[in-house]
Amino acid sequence: MQVEESVSKYRLKRLLDALSSKEGRGTELISLYIPPEKRIHEVMANLREEYGTASNIKSRTTRKNVQEAIEKVTQRLKLFKNPPPNGLVVFCGAIPQNGPGSERMEIYALEPPEPINIYYYRCDSRFHLEPLRELLREKESYGILLIDASQATLALLEGRRMEILGEYHSGVGGKHKTGGQSARRFERIREQEINDYFKRVAAHVDEALLKKDNLKGLIIGGPGPTKEDFIEGEYLNYLLRSKVLATVDTSYVGRSGVTEVVSKASEILRGVRYSEEKNVVQRFLFEVGHETGLGVYGESVVRRHLENRMVETLLLSEKLNLLHVFVQCSTCGFSREELTSPDRLLKLQNEAASSKCPRCSAQSLVVVEVKDLVDEFIEMGEEAGAKIELISTETDEGVMLLKSFGGIGAILKYRPSSGLHNST
Repeated sequence: MQVEESVSKYRLKRLLDALSSKEGRGTELISLYIPPEKRIHEVMANLREEYGTASNIKSRTTRKNVQEAIEKVTQRLKLFKNPPPNGLVVFCGAIPQNGPGSERMEIYALEPPEPINIYYYRCDSRFHLEPLRELLREKESYGILLIDASQATLALLEGRRMEILGEYHSGVGGKHKTGGQSARRFERIREQEINDYFKRVAAHVDEALLKKDNLKGLIIGGPGPTKEDFIEGEYLNYLLRSKVLATVDTSYVGRSGVTEVVSKASEILRGVRYSEEKNVVQRFLFEVGHETGLGVYGESVVRRHLENRMVETLLLSEKLNLLHVFVQCSTCGFSREELTSPDRLLKLQNEAASSKCPRCSAQSLVVVEVKDLVDEFIEMGEEAGAKIELISTETDEGVMLLKSFGGIGAILKYRPSSGLHNST
């Protein structure tokens, strides 16, 4: 199955967080971005030039580390005949582990989740992650319509990019100030003009936004009550009416008004993203609370259901920070598993090394494998064909998943037999 978008973003974010914490001694860390159309042999030729340039570095240690990093990157590129469809990004350099002299050469190569369009080589004291961080920004589109009785402005917000799609003048005359039958006649004419104007604006909005596959919502704003009249009149296509997220009061209708909406819209758009999380967690809570048998939680229980391929949706907290540690006796083969936090791993390794095996009494227990628990469950979920949802702690439901259910839950395809309910 295709990797869920939330999973791929989670993995990239985790990697970027890890890389951002790494610093080199001087300008020794290489960042290399290769777009899909770039030829690998051209990149390797550029690296040979960089290797020659690095021979001029005065510091012997820095020179050695930079040239070794270039060699490692070159060796990694030999595995590729052409860049992957989305391009290739390589980070490499000598990372200090515990002070001067403890450097260890590390290399990371990945295919970005979306195509990259830059060729970029940099040697610095840090890895340059900005092009990849840009891929994590929200890419959904949001329509923005500002309207009053005199004009309307339609704009599209995609990620951080805002585009004005059109500005439309109403041609509606001002209100008639005299009384009598003449005033009523002018008022009827004005109402018809406004109705025609609303229809024209709605037609422009329908044409521009209905074809946008990734349109997440529509925000309608303006300085007066006209926006409410437009919405209540049901001029928009029903598909767009269902996507109206909010109405926003603005001081202006033109481009300045669009900028005003964008500045006010962050909480609205944030609410849309998190409402999707809330919905899936609320469904899980319903199944658990009503004891339908379809909502299960806990590391061991969810693991068993994944192994039995019974999970429809797997819920994992982004803040779940546990390691699955495998301890084995090198003498008799005895093994055990336990969960621990990353900051306790070293202590657990020392405790294992100083403890006797409960089976053969030999002091030969060693930690043979360590897995990140979230990564392990993602792999199991993919293998089981489950839909995987990474849940933030930005909502009450997300906090509840982490605090009350241990950060691991599942919605099952069907009710399990009595032996597979929530029990540790």
